[in-house]
Amino acid sequence: MASINTNYGALVALQSLTATTKELDEVQNRVNTGLKVSSAKDNGAIFAIAEGQRVRLSSIASVNDGISRGISVIDTALSAGEAIGDILKQMKEKAVAAQATDLSDEQRDTLHADFAALRAQIDQIANAATFNGSNLVNGTNLTGGSNEFTVLTSDASGSGSSAFSLDNLAFNGTNPYAASATLATATGLTIAANSTVDFSITQSGVTTTYSVAVAGTDTIQDFLDAVNSGTNGQVTASYDDTTGVISYSSSAAFSVQFAVSGTATDDDGFFDSTDTTTGGTLAAGGGGGGSNSIIVSGFDFRLGQAGALLTVTSLLDVSTTGGASAASTAIDTALTALNGNLATLGSQAKALDVQKTFLSKLSDTIEAGIGNLVDADLAKESARLQALQVKQQLGAQALSIANQAPSIVLSFFR
Repeated sequence: MASINTNYGALVALQSLTATTKELDEVQNRVNTGLKVSSAKDNGAIFAIAEGQRVRLSSIASVNDGISRGISVIDTALSAGEAIGDILKQMKEKAVAAQATDLSDEQRDTLHADFAALRAQIDQIANAATFNGSNLVNGTNLTGGSNEFTVLTSDASGSGSSAFSLDNLAFNGTNPYAASATLATATGLTIAANSTVDFSITQSGVTTTYSVAVAGTDTIQDFLDAVNSGTNGQVTASYDDTTGVISYSSSAAFSVQFAVSGTATDDDGFFDSTDTTTGGTLAAGGGGGGSNSIIVSGFDFRLGQAGALLTVTSLLDVSTTGGASAASTAIDTALTALNGNLATLGSQAKALDVQKTFLSKLSDTIEAGIGNLVDADLAKESARLQALQVKQQLGAQALSIANQAPSIVLSFFR
């Protein structure tokens, strides 16, 4: 039937042209953005997954920035520690020189003046070793204190336990970090001579045991520092002054055992959280697995403070032979403790650097995964674009022909 009111052919041609134009718009959008899924309207499920991973990329970038700052804080502390070590070596030279018996009083006084001048620089260096408000070598950020220095190492916590905790309240006293709160106050535990806390750490099938010496006169902070330095940073100890619990954490499986003269001894659960002779084992994948941060060991490198330089006091005097000999011994003790602390800081800086490298690789992998989900294949889209452009032109031509069909009716009335 010929009709001028209804042109079915034109309607069909218009529908085809509209579909082609819509498809062409989609291809042009993919070419313009480089994305096959640029909004939830394109593919809601894929868009949601991609957005979630983009958020994680941002989180990882922030964590990486934090690790970089943490490494800088440790590097600043290491620089200060090395500078203080150099000063101690020079002081050692003065102390050794002052032990000579052929020196005059004036020469001894000169050596002592040089000795005192060198010593006066130590506190200045320790206090100046601050980066972004944090200082690991002047007692400001002591491990276990209210200002202990922590570094975020992941954007999400793991599923394992983050620490190996003691069952009993560890210490008494209103100030748990004061000298009055000693290891000897542990419930039911007497610390004898040659007492050690042994940490056996297993990595890649190899077990290494570190023995940390303890004494009844140690404070909490003494013990925390001893664990952190005695295990070369492999195990971190911290103290919660609210619960009275000491916690250990490590990135590897480890066991804890209290021993006296090398013989395992029951510690009433004070050191290893179990009331047995041999402590429990934290399973592989535990330790740091449940935590997304690590505690960086803080020290005190100031003169005469409760740290590496405890023996280097203002009382050291190299103006006499006896005083010079005592000063030499005190400096040797300080250098040994200082080097141990620096080794701990160095191992922690290396651990953070490894984590930073891993996060960079993880970020690249996630970014590639997002690309697999949402990126357009531009070679394929280019071919489709050209085909659809031709199809659009043909559709327009077909619509034009269909629109001319009603004019045939005029021939019926000639």
